[in-house]
Amino acid sequence: MNLALFDFDGTITEQDTYTKFLFYVTPKRRMMITLLVASPFIALYKLGLLKPSKTRPVLSRIVFWNRSAADIRRLARSFSEQYLPGIIRAEALSKIEWHKSQGDEVYVVSASLDPYLSCWCRSLDIKWVCSELEIKNSKLTGRYVSGDCSLENKVSAIKRKVDLSDFKTIYAYGDTVEDMPMLALAHEKYLNWQRVY
Repeated sequence: MNLALFDFDGTITEQDTYTKFLFYVTPKRRMMITLLVASPFIALYKLGLLKPSKTRPVLSRIVFWNRSAADIRRLARSFSEQYLPGIIRAEALSKIEWHKSQGDEVYVVSASLDPYLSCWCRSLDIKWVCSELEIKNSKLTGRYVSGDCSLENKVSAIKRKVDLSDFKTIYAYGDTVEDMPMLALAHEKYLNWQRVY
């Protein structure tokens, strides 16, 4: 059996879904407070002084703190069904289906959030590893269970889920520097759908 690892944002999708999801699930008043509180972090990110892997956990903490997990799951299902289909690359779906037809194990490995990514992956009958929001007493804390799933943390997350030695060939697909550690695991690697040797 082979293993296929796909990044989500920018690889499977044509655009970022993390930010869109934050706006989708956040009431206007809370979003105004979020933008006010997070503005220093957003400014540092825009200036290139704060990495996306450090920015996302800060924004998630503000947006999701003390939110009902059930409410977010409901909104995530709607987001997955109504918004995501319009931004999925046909090329990506075709490649996922090809791997499935070969009997390969397919995982989406992403810094995207589990509420909506899990819905989308279930609809395709594939597996996922992503940034997982912590839940306590049916409420979100805004924290991540195992950190932001990017860079080296992608590799750690993959290794927690699968034994790489079980697979004859590993394929990996990504589009940014955040995917490079994951691509380094692969025998066949693709950056922006171009094979990297």
